[in-house]
Order: sequence, then C-alpha cells, then structure tokens
Amino acid sequence: MTEHVGGIVVGVDGSEASVAALQWAAEQARAFGTWVLAVHAWEPVTTAGFAPYAPTAGRPTAADQRERAAELLASTVRAAFGPHLDTDLRAVVEEGAPARVLLRHARSGMLLALGRTAHGRWELPAIGTVGRECLRHATVPVVTVPAPARQPALLRAGTSAVVRSGAA
Repeated sequence: MTEHVGGIVVGVDGSEASVAALQWAAEQARAFGTWVLAVHAWEPVTTAGFAPYAPTAGRPTAADQRERAAELLASTVRAAFGPHLDTDLRAVVEEGAPARVLLRHARSGMLLALGRTAHGRWELPAIGTVGRECLRHATVPVVTVPAPARQPALLRAGTSAVVRSGAA
C-alpha cells in the first residue's frame, strides 16, 4: 500500500464506539478515495500496580503488553469489517500516550475519527480525556462517532417476567 497524504486516522481502543468509528471512516474513505489508518496506542503497565512481593513471572513484560495491544487492534478491525475488508486500511500499534500518538499520526491525515459513547445525564455525548486532548490540540478536523444505541429489552404480554422497581 502506498501512503497518501489526506487519509482518515481512527483511534481504536477496542470499544463498540471505536468499531463504529472504524466503520464510519471506511465509508468516508471510499467516498473520498483515500485510506484509513487504525491506530491503537498503549502505555506500559509499570510494576507500581503490583505488590512488592508479587512474583516477577506474574508481571507482564513490555513484549506481552505490545502483543496484547496488537491483538486488541486486530480483533477490533475484525469486529468492524469481518473477514472481508474492501477499504485501504493500515493498522498501527504504538507505545505512548494515546492523545499524543493520535495527534502525531493525524497531522498528515485528512481528519481524525474517534468513537464516543452516550452516557451521563440526559444521554449527552461523552468525550473522554483522550478525546478532549485531541479536540484541544488537533491540527485537522476531529469527528466523534457515536457507538450504536442499545435498544432496551421489551416485555411482551403473556410473559412471566417480573419487573421490579426500586420502590418498596
């Protein structure tokens, strides 16, 4: 694959929202005749999170963490596109602070796409710390793509489901 200036950079973290962002970016890339760069940035887990007496063998190495990051990116791409990919897609796993890594890759792109989940009061779109940092410092447009809405389960007449409210 040749590298073109003006591709769509997508932040991938394994969430449903990042799957939606990948799918959206692929549609846009086809329309604009460009490529998609799926980026997963990871930061190493330090030994500070482990008890001093924890065995060294139980602590993940940098290579283990890099491998897990690559697996997460590959599984997210599979979740987004299945076995057939009809988009010019590259995938990059890079060690570093996610916002910094995404912003660096986005500099040569057309735009940066990030997934977002709707939660909180009044179902307002939630932008996490990485998204806020990208919005604050990006030199290209940043698009936030919502995760698919989950439909609440419906009760059917005649079922034996018991509905409980929190009221006594």
